[in-house]
Amino acid sequence: MAETTTITKPAPILEGSLTAFLKSVDKLGAGAVPSTFTGIDTSTYAPKVAQQTQMQKDAATAAAQLGTLVGPDAYKDFMSPYQQEVIDTTLSEFDRQQAIADTALRDRAIQAGAFGGGREGVMAAEAARGAASNRANLQAQLLAQGFQQAQAAAAQDLAARQGLGQYQSALGQQQQAVEQAGLDATQIAAREAEFQPFTQLGLIGQQLAQIQPGAFPTQTVGYAPPAAPASPMSQFLTGAAGIGGIAGKLGLFG
Repeated sequence: MAETTTITKPAPILEGSLTAFLKSVDKLGAGAVPSTFTGIDTSTYAPKVAQQTQMQKDAATAAAQLGTLVGPDAYKDFMSPYQQEVIDTTLSEFDRQQAIADTALRDRAIQAGAFGGGREGVMAAEAARGAASNRANLQAQLLAQGFQQAQAAAAQDLAARQGLGQYQSALGQQQQAVEQAGLDATQIAAREAEFQPFTQLGLIGQQLAQIQPGAFPTQTVGYAPPAAPASPMSQFLTGAAGIGGIAGKLGLFG
């Protein structure tokens, strides 16, 4: 029985493109050309993280040192260097005024004829005790006032340092974000460059795949394989049948 084999070939206009496409795929395929295929170098587009900026480092260092500004002795750095002079001057004026008051008290005692008496002594002692108490209270108020002013100055300095640190940190983060964006863009560009041959072939393959079968004429080739040679017996029987037929027609067998 004869067999017919049908071979469907692409249109001649596509043969060159398909051949070039498949050769390019073979070059990129892993193991297709073992001696030349090097694979994809992923190190060229490895992710990178932007380092901290100097502003961020300085802000972190300053923040670590803020603890020294909130200790029990933090106010001392903000005490007025003139405070003791103010205290000494104020107390000197107090002593001068007290001396005037003591003189007036003695004069009144003399005028009353009670100077040197027990009553005058009690009044003088009571006046001295009150003056000493007032002097101590005045000194304590001056010291407390200086302490409060120093504390307020220390708190203002701490707030200013914290605000400056936050500002520096924010600027540093912005700079780091810009640098990170540059690193990301470089990574994407390197990755696209590494995959460029694959991307290009993929686009070409998509275009070739969109060409529907039948859009271009195809060529169909048909052929029948040759018949097998007859055996000697079949040749004899065929010849005998032919001779018998001829003899019958000639009446050789009655």
